[in-house]
Amino acid sequence: MQPATERRDPVPRPVETEPGAVLRLPPVRPVLDDPCAPLRELLRGYLPVTEVQHAREAYEFAAKAHGQQTRRSGEPYIHHPVAVACILAELQLDTASIQAALLHDVIEDCGVSKEDIAARFGAEVAELVDGVSKLGQVRFETREEAQAENFRKMFLAMSRDIRVVLIKLADRLHNMRTMGVMSAEKRRRISRETLDIYAPIAQRLGIQAIRIELEELAFSHLYPKRWHALGEAVKAARGNRKEAVQKIEQIIAERLRQEGIVGAVSGREKHVYSIYRKMQAKGLPFSAIHDLHAFRIIVNDVDTCYRVLGIVHSLFRPLPGRFKDYIAIPKSNGYQSLHTVLLGPFGHPVEIQIRTEDMHRVAEAGVAAHWLYKSGAQNAHAEAQARAWLQRLLELQAQGGDSQEFLENIKLDLFPDEVYVFTPKGKILSLPRGATAVDFAYAVHTDVGNRAVAARINDMFAPLRTLLNNGDKVEIITAASARPQPGWLDVVVTAKARTSIRAYLKTIQQDEAEMLGRNLLDKALQSLGSSLADLGEGALQDLPKAFAKASVSELLAAVGMGEIFPLVLAHKLQPEEDQGRLKQTARRLGQAVSQLLPGRSASGGVREPLLIRGTEGLPVTLARCCRPIPGDPILGFITAGKGIVVHTHDCHNIREWRKRRDRWVDVQWDPKVQGEFPVTIRVVAESGRGVLARIATHIADADANIDRVDIEPQDGLYTGITFTILVHDRNHLARVERNLRTLPSISRVQRIKS
Repeated sequence: MQPATERRDPVPRPVETEPGAVLRLPPVRPVLDDPCAPLRELLRGYLPVTEVQHAREAYEFAAKAHGQQTRRSGEPYIHHPVAVACILAELQLDTASIQAALLHDVIEDCGVSKEDIAARFGAEVAELVDGVSKLGQVRFETREEAQAENFRKMFLAMSRDIRVVLIKLADRLHNMRTMGVMSAEKRRRISRETLDIYAPIAQRLGIQAIRIELEELAFSHLYPKRWHALGEAVKAARGNRKEAVQKIEQIIAERLRQEGIVGAVSGREKHVYSIYRKMQAKGLPFSAIHDLHAFRIIVNDVDTCYRVLGIVHSLFRPLPGRFKDYIAIPKSNGYQSLHTVLLGPFGHPVEIQIRTEDMHRVAEAGVAAHWLYKSGAQNAHAEAQARAWLQRLLELQAQGGDSQEFLENIKLDLFPDEVYVFTPKGKILSLPRGATAVDFAYAVHTDVGNRAVAARINDMFAPLRTLLNNGDKVEIITAASARPQPGWLDVVVTAKARTSIRAYLKTIQQDEAEMLGRNLLDKALQSLGSSLADLGEGALQDLPKAFAKASVSELLAAVGMGEIFPLVLAHKLQPEEDQGRLKQTARRLGQAVSQLLPGRSASGGVREPLLIRGTEGLPVTLARCCRPIPGDPILGFITAGKGIVVHTHDCHNIREWRKRRDRWVDVQWDPKVQGEFPVTIRVVAESGRGVLARIATHIADADANIDRVDIEPQDGLYTGITFTILVHDRNHLARVERNLRTLPSISRVQRIKS
């Protein structure tokens, strides 16, 4: 038998921050004499004896197939599939799912075929196992290509049977619990993948207990120091705020009793990762996060939910704009609850969630509530929404594209923030935040999107590029002669819209694509003060070879179909004297950056900036919004009229641009970069005589120059001072910040990115 491909060992689990979560399953440690004992006890709680025996047969088959295989920790490999099956048994999934969980690695690791499993356990179990298995027999050129194809297969399998993804989530959860013996690099890579793909899938399907634990574990492995520091801070704050939490619980519970309402009131601590995300999004220190606790009120029926809402609003003042009714308009994963934020008795915001018992069960289990609670009505919306999402996956697959494009589309579709809009007939559609009328048109139907010419939003005509807001009523105006426009790719955010537009552009006739490409190229030339008419057709003859195209027609068609950015081609067509001028500009403005595949100067000496193949003439500028400095992770974006604009990876202004893979390129700093680069820092210091002079002296002592100073008094005690300073790189900036923190009067030093 082949050795197991991944060996894992337990690591300390993150702090349990929500003891009331009904599905938080502690790690099952199988006893050595009978590894199946914990699973058998769980199954006996909800399955008949005959079904438990069927699961036992699958365990025996898997144990024999894995034989003497061990994990990297040294424990028998069979412990892993048993632990995965235990997680699913806690969800009370059916027998076929439990059997598939026990067998999920035998195809990949043991040479057992799908046909062998089908002959022994039936076609249903075999399909589930095959859907979870990786493509171990196929060889790919890169890890990314292999991973993308594995995800593609898994998503398509789960579109046929949603239990595939439940097994995969349980598999990933146990792997995340037991990554201790892996290298730090591998732990980080798997944790990043978990945050990017698996946790959002659990969120999309409404399985909050698994989603929360995946996020906590991934965060603890990805940023162990941050996780530990925040965990300790939460522990310290827990003692200080325990009295406040108890008092709020008592006030609410007492008022419910006075009103004759039966309900359970509980305060829960927010999770470390959710606190970290809030700190990152708002640029706040932990001390400024006051809503560490949320309160949940569970009552018997929907009418009582709204009665309780009025009661809590009479107890504490609600904060404007912080109320959400997810009962009337459920989330796309089936989640239902009333959310409101109140000003608590101690002057801090308090979040209140009000829901029924059935809503609470679905909130914890999502689509898995179908098996866990055996009641079709209470999770019908969650299951219907999940199946609608999976149907969209099939549509994405049918419209073509390679595996990596498919995976990128899936990531877009997992984007959590949503807006809810209405069709003219009153049907509610959920779309990602930032969606436009074009996204709405394709969400209604692909044919509607392809023929869209305008939109009527809230009974007023609007362009198709208009961003949609919560509550908008949208109607799409169509025309039989209309066609998708390449420019729509700049504004759409949904995977379905992007895939549909690309599919159309790939199938338009060659002459149409060539004509479109010619027009786009001419517009790009006009932005540079030239035109195709001025240059003549002969100017294009030598270009196809530079772009690996057989002819001018094929080159222009590639421009028309979005494969080649027209501005790049336009720069190649500039006269030599203009190209020389552009190269000088690029050398002057962009000597700090070079491409991952750098080139050499004509003399064969020092490298000059080369951001993407064939763009030697494009100028390079550093974005003013985020002010990148050497050492920052960076991305370059092709921008009309500006050439390549370089931003930091975490710049807020590139959030939408990152979805345009055809417009950005990976860049890195030249190792020999020299010079001074502006960066903005904000210092909060105690108000007092001479404080500005002392800060300026410490900045100068760190060999940095001050370019600009802005003072913004905060109150009588503290003053905020914003400096634009000139530094050589990130290490230099860190030295400046360390120097400033030695001043006793300094409260905070923070780099600012607008």
